[in-house]
Amino acid sequence: MENPQVTEFAREFSTINGAIGGAIVGKANAVGLVLTALFAGGHVLLEDVPGTGKTSLAKALAATIDGTHGRVQFTPDLLPSDLIGANIYNQKKGDFEFRPGPVFCSVLLADEINRASPKTQSALLEVMEERQVTIDTVTHPVPRPFMVIATQNPVEQLGTYPLPEAQLDRFLVRTAIGYPDRAAALAIVAESARTDRTIGIKPVVSANRVAELQAIAATGHISRPVMDYLLTICEATRTDSRCALGVSVRGALALARCAKVYAMAQARSYVTPDDVKALTHAVLAHRIIVTPDAQIDGVAAPQVIAEIVSAIAPPTGTEATFAS
Repeated sequence: MENPQVTEFAREFSTINGAIGGAIVGKANAVGLVLTALFAGGHVLLEDVPGTGKTSLAKALAATIDGTHGRVQFTPDLLPSDLIGANIYNQKKGDFEFRPGPVFCSVLLADEINRASPKTQSALLEVMEERQVTIDTVTHPVPRPFMVIATQNPVEQLGTYPLPEAQLDRFLVRTAIGYPDRAAALAIVAESARTDRTIGIKPVVSANRVAELQAIAATGHISRPVMDYLLTICEATRTDSRCALGVSVRGALALARCAKVYAMAQARSYVTPDDVKALTHAVLAHRIIVTPDAQIDGVAAPQVIAEIVSAIAPPTGTEATFAS
């Protein structure tokens, strides 16, 4: 039977994707992954070269959900207080008052996150996981919804601090926008007078509606056979000889949450094996560490994930999808 809530979710997902497409031309798949992370309640790591529209994506997303947007350029001298805020002495009041940092917004763009020191990187951990910051034993919640879109340049590594595994695991999805194809590039260049393509984007949903859509997505059904298939993929990364570190239980939960949103975006309340397969690269590849020997042989994490998925037979038949 058709579920009106699921149909409405798919419609609004498509509407938001289309609205953001006005700023990020020809990248519906990348935008779809970012929206999948948003409705699954997670964060995104964009590994891409400069000039591909990462800032525009964050601004456009914030505009469509009627939220606020913040941007922090991470540098080696950036302090945790520059990010989360600090208590400042107010001479008029004769007391300290909290001055919130740029993390207090709906969508935070953490640009070139790997250029900041590990101390500053770790300041993001609490707010990413708990949606709050603690300063002098006082807890300050950030707005809801809250999402971090962090970027790092995969080419330029001079003067950077690699993200530790614990922080990489906090990102629900890792993806890239990439360069546009010729048709999209022509459309962008033809409107070169538009210096900011996000200007004029109107909200299509409210922040409260985003929370409602997140709750709807969480009700998606994953059958036991599909769940076993998902877990088999994750467990295979832990036993593969090319992996020094496999996918954690948090990674399996992340894949399940994203698969539910992915299914809902296609107007389905149930997850299929194809939904799981479609998301393995974006959700799992950054959660494994390839051994030094495998790296010497030119093996990369996405290749390991792809070969593991191709070697595991998915469940088949209607019963496999709908079983309890």
